[in-house]
Amino acid sequence: MERILSVEQMKKADEFTINTLGISSSDLVVRAGTAVADEIVKRLKGGRVLVCIGKGNNGEDGKVIAETLSKIHGFTVATLNISNGIFKLLDKEYDIIVDCIFGTGLDRTVEGKYKLAIDKINQSGAYVVACDIPSGLNGNTGIPMGVSVKANLTVAIQEYKLGHFLNDGPDYSGQVVVKDIGISVWGEDYFKRYTDQDLEKFFPKRNHNVNKGSFGKSCVIGGSKSYPGSAILSLNALTALKMGNGYSNLAIPDSIFDAVSLRFPELTITTLKSDGDKLIFDQDKLKTILNYNSICFGMGVGVSEDNYKIIKFLLENYSGKLLIDADGLNTLSAFGVEVLKSAKCDVVLTPHIKEFSRLIGKNVDEIIDKTVPLAIEFAKEYGVSLVLKSSTTIITDGKEFYLNTTGCTGLAKAGSGDVLSGVICGLLAGKQDAFDCAVGGCYLLGLASEIASKELTDVCMTASDVINALPKVIKKII
Repeated sequence: MERILSVEQMKKADEFTINTLGISSSDLVVRAGTAVADEIVKRLKGGRVLVCIGKGNNGEDGKVIAETLSKIHGFTVATLNISNGIFKLLDKEYDIIVDCIFGTGLDRTVEGKYKLAIDKINQSGAYVVACDIPSGLNGNTGIPMGVSVKANLTVAIQEYKLGHFLNDGPDYSGQVVVKDIGISVWGEDYFKRYTDQDLEKFFPKRNHNVNKGSFGKSCVIGGSKSYPGSAILSLNALTALKMGNGYSNLAIPDSIFDAVSLRFPELTITTLKSDGDKLIFDQDKLKTILNYNSICFGMGVGVSEDNYKIIKFLLENYSGKLLIDADGLNTLSAFGVEVLKSAKCDVVLTPHIKEFSRLIGKNVDEIIDKTVPLAIEFAKEYGVSLVLKSSTTIITDGKEFYLNTTGCTGLAKAGSGDVLSGVICGLLAGKQDAFDCAVGGCYLLGLASEIASKELTDVCMTASDVINALPKVIKKII
């Protein structure tokens, strides 16, 4: 796994390295500038370069970059100090522009000469390299502070920063590479992200003397006559089988049995009582599915008091791992999230930003730049593993924090969230830690989507294509 730090955490690491370890600030500047220059040389063997510098260490980094490219590697280099406000150099043509104007600590709106300079950089047509973070991009939220440099390459100094990945961060950062310059980072209270090696634990080598009961049983509860969603439900249940489960069961209202029963021969089916449309609470029927290792609830069930009773029953009587998605989340929002505190089982919630805003009773505009602390606070208060879905997904149980950075824009289609629920539900049935399954499921889905995108493009791929790509990801792991 890899670390992702906040601006404040990186600042503390800098100070510890300088004040306690005795590595001078000037030494770190030389290391940082040299590291950025090395990454440029790896990609481009020469050309006309403009290094745009500002005040502080970022500007000092820029001076080292300019000197290294010019004197050691033979690039034609000009340096522009943005603080002077004379931008004639920006009117010339360059192959490469290096952005060293602001660092990660920028906390104000970019205006005046700095905005003008950044606009000119973005309009230049040059290959843009950002030192540590694109100037103007908030280092914690990934939201431009009015305007931001749009880089082709960002060379992150020592560690990834939250702003590289959250919100608009990926669109402004381009490719992000990390360069170790000897800054000491300690503690465990930072965000992390998975690598391929972290997936191996979910797919251990199988013994020969096994049967379908050896690999976990998952159950998907969902559907209604108004929203039969047989295809959506199958995305969940079939995906769980792809994760290696021995059984995957659909628990559906009796009102849609005929529409669903013969379509998916790989799945077992349990009928639950309905009012002719939606599920109704029936304790005796629900008891028949309490022996499954994992249960996923909420797709296409609508919002109703009966569904709330079902959720409450599962929370208080089920001892496995429960994933709540879609209308299950909306039902919690409508009737009260406090019931989560009574959970006997491990709980995973998978809201997108809008669903999360309903859960916490705030508008999306109020939370967009506070998603990280709000997600952590919610997970800690209610004792759940929270998967806050977005272009970069936040996964936290209030004690550990991960970002998922795999995936592509092709996931911005109906059904993708249902596949994710199926992946996580399948992993949960394998008796792994619930939080680990949430993190691993997000990572797997993203990798599968990247494969589907390469084969079909982001435009044409569908949720079913992502399911079909999952075996290709898993084959590389086992």
